[in-house]
Amino acid sequence: MNVQTLRDHIRDIPDFPTDGIMFKDITPLLADAQAFHDSINALANHYDATGVDLVMGAEARGFILAGALAHRLNAGFIPARKPGKLPHNVTKAEYDLEYGTDTLEIHTDAIAENQRVLIVDDVLATGGTASAKARLVEELGGTVVGMGFLLELGFLNGRSKIADYDVYSLIQY
Repeated sequence: MNVQTLRDHIRDIPDFPTDGIMFKDITPLLADAQAFHDSINALANHYDATGVDLVMGAEARGFILAGALAHRLNAGFIPARKPGKLPHNVTKAEYDLEYGTDTLEIHTDAIAENQRVLIVDDVLATGGTASAKARLVEELGGTVVGMGFLLELGFLNGRSKIADYDVYSLIQY
């Protein structure tokens, strides 16, 4: 896998979703079969030996990567959703974004005691979303085996919020 080739498939969208934010759009990477394949394989290769039972991804782009990675790792998938989207009993965690706050929910029966969970998302920014997902995993008795990201915005120092975990990102900005 060539990191520069992957980076070439990510475009900048200025002032999205709010003024002053430089959004990293991964849809060109997802649309390119080889780049998408290489990304999933690179993440999977990093976590192959960790014994992953479940992969958690947050909507929406996180679903794409986490679902593909769960398939590649022969693991189950846990959707972390916005409030009110899941039909069964839920537990929730609030978190800060680089441009506001939000909440994620998962089903209370999504993780069994001691299951090994890999948290995956498209971008590591402030670390708020990843930290919230880790709290949800641990609240239900699971173990976070790592956190994998397609790209990391290092200037936002999100890694500091999740420093206790194995954090792996393919592309750093």
